[in-house]
Amino acid sequence: MKIIVAIKQVPDRESQVRIDDSGKWIVESDLQYAMNEPDAHALEEALQLKEKSGGGGEVVVLTAGPESAGTVIREALAKGADRAIHVLCDDLATRDALSVARLLAAAVKEESPDLLLAGLQSEDLGYGQTGVIVAELLGLPHATLILNVEKTDTGVRVKRELEEGWFQSIELPTPAVLTIQSGGNKIRYATLMGIKRAKTKEVRQIASSSLVSDSAAVVVLDKISLPTKKKSTQMLAGTPKEAVAALVEKLRLEVHVL
Repeated sequence: MKIIVAIKQVPDRESQVRIDDSGKWIVESDLQYAMNEPDAHALEEALQLKEKSGGGGEVVVLTAGPESAGTVIREALAKGADRAIHVLCDDLATRDALSVARLLAAAVKEESPDLLLAGLQSEDLGYGQTGVIVAELLGLPHATLILNVEKTDTGVRVKRELEEGWFQSIELPTPAVLTIQSGGNKIRYATLMGIKRAKTKEVRQIASSSLVSDSAAVVVLDKISLPTKKKSTQMLAGTPKEAVAALVEKLRLEVHVL
């Protein structure tokens, strides 16, 4: 089974974000970068599928971005991916989900994979659309919010996370596109041997202009702003027992920490 995993380089969560003078993007020189966490879970799912099949098949990572995205490619190769495809694209921040999906779909067509996995959404823009659009462009069946993937004789069986603790198991034929939810597996660390082996693995670079000639965005980002910090105090009335019940309800439904 050949599995392609789409990964993205995103600003590290600990980075201090500043809006640039245009008001339409952030000051990138300030940032440290990391692999998008949902994509890391997608990579882990692909590596586990390969291991369960006895080590047969191939896991290929695919990313679009500038030269600096090579950092997340090397991380993926060190964790166990077999090779990588890097679509060189210096204007990723100006592209919408459709424009990025066109790049990825064009690169995937040459590979004819059995599965294409991607994170449910990116941690920077959070559109949650790119993987689904790629499936549509390729004319492939797809499913989202995936926590677990199992290979079957006819394709794959997946476990989807629904709302309020509900789950759904469905079967899809392959080839198919799946977008992976965070938390369904435990992300592995790269070993020292894996880091050494990554240096010898193939990384094929492709210019974005050679894949898609039209990069015009359908959706244009007009302005971005930092979240407004607000503090508020709520007094919970009633007996201690009633106040505790009300607090638990707010933590569960409003803050979403339970």
